[in-house]
Amino acid sequence: MQDEKYNNIFANNKKWVADKVNSQKDFFHRHYESQNPDYLYIGCSDSRVPANEITGLDMGDLFVHRNIANVVANNDVNTMSILQYAVEVLEVKHIVVCGHYGCGGIKAAMQPHSFGVLDNWLRNIRDVYRFHKLELDDYKVEEARMDRLAELNVEEQCMNVIKNAAIQEAYILNNRPQVHGWIYDMRNGVLKDLNINFEEMLKKVQEIYNLEEDVKKHQ
Repeated sequence: MQDEKYNNIFANNKKWVADKVNSQKDFFHRHYESQNPDYLYIGCSDSRVPANEITGLDMGDLFVHRNIANVVANNDVNTMSILQYAVEVLEVKHIVVCGHYGCGGIKAAMQPHSFGVLDNWLRNIRDVYRFHKLELDDYKVEEARMDRLAELNVEEQCMNVIKNAAIQEAYILNNRPQVHGWIYDMRNGVLKDLNINFEEMLKKVQEIYNLEEDVKKHQ
């Protein structure tokens, strides 16, 4: 037997549809025809971090991909496909990796315990901890250490985005997308730009992953 909360979802949907149609009669037809978002948002699956709400953007403004702790893993076909589709088909201008303070994935990755199959995913975050262990171990308060690891994880995942071949090719050919790192603070609702140096990151990546000559050959 379905509970009342479940049934309310469909009642809420009907009200939402009515409100949209009353304000814009062609609202759903217009969105059905195409999408043209400027942003790809890669965020955490946490139910307390709704992408459109925290950014104040409407339907069609964000192309969204979410997973535990906003990881961009090069062996994750899902994420790699999202990146390619975003730059080659949607032609997004910006890619945002958004982490958040109080992230359960970050907290789990900091614990010396096995979580079964989840360990395979947490290893991506534990590697970030390993890269920055000296800095992180200076934080004596666990919450502060978690906050800093969340920020460092965003920076590392931004680097993983930039390493992607489709991203490099799109940037070489079209001077887009720009890559950004954000943090959302659930304690006060504030969204913070980490101001990662995209150009500097790109330069570092291209020292090893440089595809410029290859792209120019096929133009």
